[in-house]
Amino acid sequence: MSVVAQAKAQDGVTLILGVPLLLVSLVMSFRGRVRGRLLLAGALGYFTYTYASYSFLSMYNNLFLIYVILFSSSLFACILTLLSLEKEKVERFFRPSLPAQSIGLFLLFTSTMIMLLWLGRLADSYRQGTAPEGLEHYSTLVIQALDLAIVIPLSSITGVLLIRRRPYGYLLASVVIVKAAALLTSITAMIIGMLRAGVSVSTVELVAFPAFNVGAIVCLYLILSNVQEPG
Repeated sequence: MSVVAQAKAQDGVTLILGVPLLLVSLVMSFRGRVRGRLLLAGALGYFTYTYASYSFLSMYNNLFLIYVILFSSSLFACILTLLSLEKEKVERFFRPSLPAQSIGLFLLFTSTMIMLLWLGRLADSYRQGTAPEGLEHYSTLVIQALDLAIVIPLSSITGVLLIRRRPYGYLLASVVIVKAAALLTSITAMIIGMLRAGVSVSTVELVAFPAFNVGAIVCLYLILSNVQEPG
């Protein structure tokens, strides 16, 4: 029940926010705009995560191949977009006024909090010898696996690199923040959808994810407003 409510909310955000963001950033990228390529990489990161979770989590249906195609194409398009940005010049695209340390600390804080949230859920399961919260009739915790294996380490490494003002930090931060802003918006919509469907949501998740969403949007604004286009 909760996964259905979450998927409906996420589909709405993808349609209203994700697709327009992808199209606008694609046009900007074709015009040679740095902001366009940064937004495009982040949008593709969002689509990669979304359709990876659909491919692994959703019960088999007639859209399975569509999920896999969208997952694969988004992943490789994201990689190619990142490769198109010359890493040794990325830091030159940003003004010195960019609060890199603050954004890096935000990434470290949110990744740590989400890690503790998911590990706490698993710890309760291990301690009580029961299935973890949210497993329902599914075979494993796909979202937690993706977050603990990929999203949290990537966000943490990006935060450290950004604090040190390393070129890869600027590159990855742009992608991670854009993806985070889009994904956290969809998670906030999921929470609203679950509440409307009568599904219980923990107080921590109810407060933390919308707060992280606001923080990610602020960081996204700071990054984009401090981009300086070449020429």
